[in-house]
Amino acid sequence: MNGAAEKKEKVPKESQDTYVVKVDIPDTPDTGFSWVKLWKFTGPGFLMSIAYLDPGNIESDLQSGAVARFQLIWVLLTAHILGLLLQRLAARLGVVSGKHMAEIAHSYYPRIPRLMLWVMVEVAIIASDMQEVIGTAISLYLLSDGYIPLYAGVLITICDTFTFLFLERYGVRKFEAFFAFLITVMGVTFGYEFVESKPHVGALFTGMVVPWCKGCGTEQFLQGVSIVGAVIMPHNLYLHSALVKSRLVDRTREGKVREANKYYFIESFFALFCSFWINVLVVAVFAQGFYGKTNADVRENCFTLDNHMPDFYKIVFENNTLPADVDIYHAGVFLGCTFGVGALYVWAVGILAAGQSSTMTGTYAGQFAMEGFVQIKLPQWKRILLTRSLAMGPTLLVTVFSGGINHITGLNDFLNCVQMVQLPFAIFPILTFVSDERVMFNFKTSRLQKTFALSVSFVVLAINFFFLFTWVDTTFGLSPVSIVITSILTLIYVTAILFLFYYCLVAMSIMRRWSWMPEPQYQDFDAPWLEKKPENSLDQYGSFDNTVVPENAAEADDLSIHKTAL
Repeated sequence: MNGAAEKKEKVPKESQDTYVVKVDIPDTPDTGFSWVKLWKFTGPGFLMSIAYLDPGNIESDLQSGAVARFQLIWVLLTAHILGLLLQRLAARLGVVSGKHMAEIAHSYYPRIPRLMLWVMVEVAIIASDMQEVIGTAISLYLLSDGYIPLYAGVLITICDTFTFLFLERYGVRKFEAFFAFLITVMGVTFGYEFVESKPHVGALFTGMVVPWCKGCGTEQFLQGVSIVGAVIMPHNLYLHSALVKSRLVDRTREGKVREANKYYFIESFFALFCSFWINVLVVAVFAQGFYGKTNADVRENCFTLDNHMPDFYKIVFENNTLPADVDIYHAGVFLGCTFGVGALYVWAVGILAAGQSSTMTGTYAGQFAMEGFVQIKLPQWKRILLTRSLAMGPTLLVTVFSGGINHITGLNDFLNCVQMVQLPFAIFPILTFVSDERVMFNFKTSRLQKTFALSVSFVVLAINFFFLFTWVDTTFGLSPVSIVITSILTLIYVTAILFLFYYCLVAMSIMRRWSWMPEPQYQDFDAPWLEKKPENSLDQYGSFDNTVVPENAAEADDLSIHKTAL
């Protein structure tokens, strides 16, 4: 990735965003496909794909392999396909409108709903950041053989984020290259574990293409639901719509806008293709090693095999016949006991890469959200301090009072639930914006696309809600107090979702706007590629009529005289 391709773009102060240096795109005819142009557009999709490889997803993968072996890989594949469709909408929105989701929401929704959306996005970012902090702290604990305690690992994470921030000073392309390197590290480390474990490749591909889970029960079903919830993350849609603005796309030419949409989709496909296979590697390793095993089985490996493991690791698994404990920490110990201590360190490096790569994308998402929703631009170091402080507080409490590293990763299920709750606050806005003709103009989604996207969204939301209520039931029970509290919160929550759903139906022309509902500030949206339409063209896009835009004052005078004569 070459920094020479970057170029300063002068923009008015009021329209400046996080990217003050953008990547220039060659102004050559679009001949169908160009590897050079694809290379120029490559970057945002891989940064987006990091959310599919964070520690929360890795833990969901290994649990999937442990409880259902290879039989839920088709769910993982389906979740990635659904994610690709939603990410395509987000990238398309950013390219066509020239704004990211949070900026559009600022102009589209009234003040109170807009602030509600902002809070929800920030909560999702903090929940994701907590998973990254926990994953990083566990990896440091494993790499140091316990010499770096969890609380110290949590504190270290705030320092490493500032270190990565300096990389951005060397240009967007080098910044993207560094995170591509981290993704490569994950691929290599998890690939090493895959080769060592020698899983059954035929069963793996069968589980990928056969949408069935033979002999599965409630536990496996809930795990499948958890996979979808872990993969499709709400703040990632906001992030991707902003990342595409790092390229200089000439929005005055419709062909260039279409070209950008095409290459961003291709890049996103390749990025999620890579993230899918990295996730599959993790599922396969623990499907082979954990499925059907008890704690006593794994403990026996720790004591009988020549693995050179430190003694304190050998007693991590209790000597009982319960299903083996499955989380990021126990997974590392299992690999070390089975394949040697080197496998433990390789696993820890992979988890460290997963946690660190997710760190800066979360910071970016938070910065874009704050810039867009409330029009506040903080320096990135302040944004990091804010996000990390909010994430580290509860994480430190958990590390101190959870009873040790054996219990810390149980927090992952709760954090996945938190992000599931936020999902409607990303899905309905993105469907609303890409369906509104006065935001997307001639790039709005077709009726078939609207129907399909809405149907898929309802399926995803239904799956997430089912998992959420099941988790609440199993965690807190159905006592009278919990029922009352849950009912009140559910009422507020559903009301907020219905409000967003109403705006979505209006944008899709399924409902009429009620007279007392405020209209979006459509004057904030433009379509430069349509501003010089031929005089006899039809008026389809609201903001433009049959007027020819004059090039200079003389042409304006001639046009005025011509109209007067008519």
